[in-house]
Amino acid sequence: MAEEEQGFVIRDRRAKGGAEAAPVAASTSKPSISATSPMEPAQAPPVTFSSFVISLGSSSLMLMGEQLDPSQASIPVNLPQAKEIIDLLSVLEDKTKGNLTPDEQTVLRDMLYALRMKYVTLASPK
Repeated sequence: MAEEEQGFVIRDRRAKGGAEAAPVAASTSKPSISATSPMEPAQAPPVTFSSFVISLGSSSLMLMGEQLDPSQASIPVNLPQAKEIIDLLSVLEDKTKGNLTPDEQTVLRDMLYALRMKYVTLASPK
């Protein structure tokens, strides 16, 4: 006779008051990777080259004192670290030359231009 698979129980130990919460799921089938918890968004947007460039650019802008979200506290200006991200995007531009779609190329070129102009403004002596 074939053995019957044993199910598993997932318990959320983050329950309030220190008491263990009731089982979240009980299953006799294989676990699904696409299961989401209440803390995770239901559907995350896919990572694209353009979103990657925008993410790096946003990080560099924040390091140059730009406050992207008014509800968050600003972080101290760190020009050397901002320059590292700009240099990283420059390397990416060189290494991907001829392999990007026109839209991706525009996003990267425009982001680099904006970051370089802001950096030069902040780094120049006053």
